[in-house]
Amino acid sequence: MRRSHSFVSGAAAGALAGAALVLALAAPALADGGDGGFTIKDPRIKESSGLAASRIHPGVYWTHNDSDDGPYLYAVDSRTGETVARITMSGVGAPRDVEAISLGPDGDLYVGDIGDNLGGKWDHVWIYKLPEPKVLKDQTVRATQYDVKYSDGPRNAEALMVHPKTGRVYIADKDEDGGHLYEGPAELSAGSTNVFKPVATIDLWVTDGAFSPDGRQLAVRGYFGGIAYAWNGGRIKRQERLNVPLQGQGESITYTPDGSKLMYGSEGADSAVEPEDAPGASGSGSNSSSKEGGSAAGGGSGDGMDGEVKIGAIAVAALFAVVFGFRRLRRR
Repeated sequence: MRRSHSFVSGAAAGALAGAALVLALAAPALADGGDGGFTIKDPRIKESSGLAASRIHPGVYWTHNDSDDGPYLYAVDSRTGETVARITMSGVGAPRDVEAISLGPDGDLYVGDIGDNLGGKWDHVWIYKLPEPKVLKDQTVRATQYDVKYSDGPRNAEALMVHPKTGRVYIADKDEDGGHLYEGPAELSAGSTNVFKPVATIDLWVTDGAFSPDGRQLAVRGYFGGIAYAWNGGRIKRQERLNVPLQGQGESITYTPDGSKLMYGSEGADSAVEPEDAPGASGSGSNSSSKEGGSAAGGGSGDGMDGEVKIGAIAVAALFAVVFGFRRLRRR
């Protein structure tokens, strides 16, 4: 999400920032530890908005800023939090609002320039595709640019997912009332417009999503919660709520290469990438709050977090609700 077009303003923005700061200070520091969590240390990465685990470089995660940065991708070593390569994409125009990154079964990186800070005014958005570099060093890699339109009109979106078996590309739009999952054509075409069609509803204000490595599950996240769906051949079926960690502005999600954990990222300088057990992984069912009948998603992982942090999360969520309610009333 581009900060210059924030969904809050004025006193509300200040209050929200203050609440997020209190929450961040109250949360325990995250130690660097690869798939156990890490902190992005590169000062150039201030608005990490997408996350994808490399399949050929163990422990490396790809990310990018969402706006005002240029055609750049960053390879971050999760063991140190340091950037080990910056990729410059060539063959594409000036990125507008890059919100997501995903790896396809062909080993290519798919980058979603799909954000729309004007609230669904742009008549087309873009997907960039490039091979994941086999050598990690600063370099320029040629990408293919694909024009994308939605069959039911323009919209804002922050989640792009490539199915790890079929290679088909999906987008989830971002709607505070709940959105839709859009399916792209069987193969993207660089010579024509690629029309994405809605195929299912998503019961969440989605900021990112990811397929499990075996393609059997789809995980989507928002700022304060997440949902795991059984893929079910594309006829998604809601399974359970996700234990989304408390983050200042939760923007990204990806599976670890072995599918055992979900890694959650956030915007901001020195932003943390935090792990939680993936649905169905050993230990993920031990916390009843992750199930549909449990407490609300996003309320913490149940790992001994103290009451003040939980209260802070509730306060931030309540403030969001007030701001969004006021915003919707003004629209009416």
